[in-house]
Amino acid sequence: MEVAVFIIIILVASTLQTSTGFGFSILATPFLLLIFEPAEAIQINLVLSLIISAALIRRIRRDIDYGVLKRFIIGSSVGMFIGIAIFLMVDIDGLKRVIGIVILGLTLLLICKFRIDRNRGRDFFAGGLAGALTTSIGMPGPPLLLYFAGTDSLKEKVRGTTLAFYLFIYTVSLIIQIVFAGTGQTVWIASLWGLPLVFMGLFVGQRLFKYINQKGFRIFTYVILVVTGIYLLMDSAGLV
Repeated sequence: MEVAVFIIIILVASTLQTSTGFGFSILATPFLLLIFEPAEAIQINLVLSLIISAALIRRIRRDIDYGVLKRFIIGSSVGMFIGIAIFLMVDIDGLKRVIGIVILGLTLLLICKFRIDRNRGRDFFAGGLAGALTTSIGMPGPPLLLYFAGTDSLKEKVRGTTLAFYLFIYTVSLIIQIVFAGTGQTVWIASLWGLPLVFMGLFVGQRLFKYINQKGFRIFTYVILVVTGIYLLMDSAGLV
């Protein structure tokens, strides 16, 4: 049963990541926590997400907003160390509860047509939040999803910029996780078994991307955010 769940999780999450630029960590991490210990689930997510980003970077490099990418990286360089401190010291369930409430509240604002203007300071802040969430719970996606959705960014720019950012954030976060939390054989065996599933997801996701229009992309974003927020609240309350 665990093997079947693992296959479904990785295949669906990698397809989602490839077609939207988001989704692997948002979808995979919560469900991987049902099978693995927290540190193992986070590190498996980091390894496979890194592979996806590396595999796609050549194809999407023309869609990258390099100015925003640079500011995300600078902001996350600070956020990652805050995140690992949270992971080692703070009650993770309480953190998930707070993040879940914030995600649902902000998503509601976005659905009600609340919009923000993108600027350099907000780019740094979004990158910092993404960095903190990567090393603490393995989820860099929600801050970037919310930020891009609030600024009505084109789906090509969203996918290209986030995948390029993930290539950096997942590499550094994995190193930080291994140094401060350690690693184990389970992480690398599970990651190896996940590789064929990731490449299947890459194939399917690339083809789906062509058929997703801007409106559909926005609706899909809201669905991902709502599901993530609800899951984090349920998980923090011990209901899943």
